[in-house]
Parts: sequence; C-alpha cells; structure tokens
Amino acid sequence: MIGFKKLPGLAGELFVCRGCLHPAGAGGEAGLCARCWEGLVPLDPDRCPRCAVPHLENACPDPVAWEHGDALWDYHGGRPPLGALLLPGLKQGDLGWRAALLRRAGVAPLPDWLGDCEGCVPVPTHPWRRWRRGFDIARDVAELISRRTGLPVLLPLRKAWRAPSQAERSEGARRRLPKKAFRLLDSADVSGKRLLLVDDVWTTGTSLLRCAQALQAGGATVGAFTLFRAT
Repeated sequence: MIGFKKLPGLAGELFVCRGCLHPAGAGGEAGLCARCWEGLVPLDPDRCPRCAVPHLENACPDPVAWEHGDALWDYHGGRPPLGALLLPGLKQGDLGWRAALLRRAGVAPLPDWLGDCEGCVPVPTHPWRRWRRGFDIARDVAELISRRTGLPVLLPLRKAWRAPSQAERSEGARRRLPKKAFRLLDSADVSGKRLLLVDDVWTTGTSLLRCAQALQAGGATVGAFTLFRAT
C-alpha cells in the first residue's frame, strides 16, 4: 500500500491513513483512506455565482472582478478538512496527492459557463517555487480543463520576482497584495477575449483579483475557477 504509513511494533501489516490516522482499510489512495477522500465536498448549491460562497447581501464579501466564479470543492469539507490537508502537501511537492486529486478533478462536474470562454489562464507561480515542487498545480488544473473542454492554455501573465507567496501570509497581508505582483506580458494580446482564470485554491481571492485586473487592463473579460473554495 504505497503512500500509507505502517504502525511500528505490530504483528502483520497495519497501515494508517496520513489524514485521519485511522487504519487505512480498502479503497484508499496516496496515503489517504477512502473516508478521507470522501471529504471532497461540493460547494453549497445556493452559493453566489460570482464569489462562490452563500451570502445574503447584494455585494460579495470580498472584491471580485468577474461575472462568473466557481470551484469544485469546499476547502474545509470533510473530517479532517481535506483541502486544508492536501494543499500544503501539494505546495511541498507531494506527487501522490497531486495525481490522485487531478484524477478526481478529471471527472468532477464543471460549470456550464466554462463553454463561453476562449482560453484558460493559470495564475502564475513563482519560477523557483515551481522548480522546488517539481510541478505547477495551477498549470496542471488549466491543462486538465483544456483536455476536458478544448480551451487552449494561455500564459499571458507573469508573477513578479519579489512577489510574496500568499500561502505564507496572514489573511490581512493577503488582501494587501499589490497590483504589481502580477503583470500582463508586453507580447500578450488578450483584447476582446473571454478568459478563464484558474488556480488551486480561492481563499481571499486577492491573487485571482490581481490577475483578473491585469487581464482586464489588456481588454479581456474574465471568469474565475479553482479546485477549492474556502467558505
């Protein structure tokens, strides 16, 4: 059972789940038991079509720069919360979790409005972070959507070399991410295009917002889509 941890000092082979630390049992994958993988919980069906969270006010609780925004799963769904468990592991380069998660994303329902888009744009990752992990999960998600929908993957954005990692910042600091953290390449022509902006997780949405603003400054209209939404 590759990826599972064996309990020491016990007769036979008893493997434990890396998530809940219970015996793994059958149906697990990449070190997580089947019960933990059931923590990929869809979002509330009454969620806002722009910010992907339920709210009673007319205005979304955080700024958005798109008419359509959505995600596959609740970041805090499951016990333990699966998104909060998986994403730090992915950012450390866990290839097993990456493969298992993308496999599930490959069969999850996608919003109908994705069909109105003309290209898929991943939120850029800093080059040295991509090198350290060995992959770029936002780019992986964009390529997955491309295979499922036929949308081309476009790379018109770059992240500034000194831009901080949002994962390592407090919520307040994330919201203060400067606009110059992301820029539209001089060679990029996005004018008049309907683009789908893609990332792994949507928490405050500030990275999505800054990327959307850069694309809109170039004349594009934008939708936002992620694997997980923190609600």
